Amino acid sequence: MEASTLSADRRVILSTIWIFYLFNILYADVLNLMGEMPTSEEAELIKTLLSPTILLGAAVFLETAIIMIILSRILKYSVNRWLNIIIAFLHTIGVTASIFVGTPTIYYIFFACVEITTSLFIIWYAWTWSKPQN
Repeated sequence: MEASTLSADRRVILSTIWIFYLFNILYADVLNLMGEMPTSEEAELIKTLLSPTILLGAAVFLETAIIMIILSRILKYSVNRWLNIIIAFLHTIGVTASIFVGTPTIYYIFFACVEITTSLFIIWYAWTWSKPQN
């Protein structure tokens, strides 16, 4: 009985960590909107990057983190564990790459570091999740 309780707790914790991760993404984006006006060169880069296709890709990418809030709670152990590892790994790469697009602000770098640390924690936490005994 204790093993199933620990397993359920790990699911809830993973789900909660995904919520924390997404709040950091949200606040980083809000601060970016409130921050300094981009230079004309940066504005041109932003226009180029914000095509509907790129924005769709960004939406799908973010949706993978959003869906992990639910999937972390309902998927069976093996799929849950591997999906958390894979999605968190992809997000670690994505956020790391975003630092090198344009000139990031100091607060964006701060949020990116929190997001990267969080996604690495998700990877570690899912990786160390031992199979529950039934």
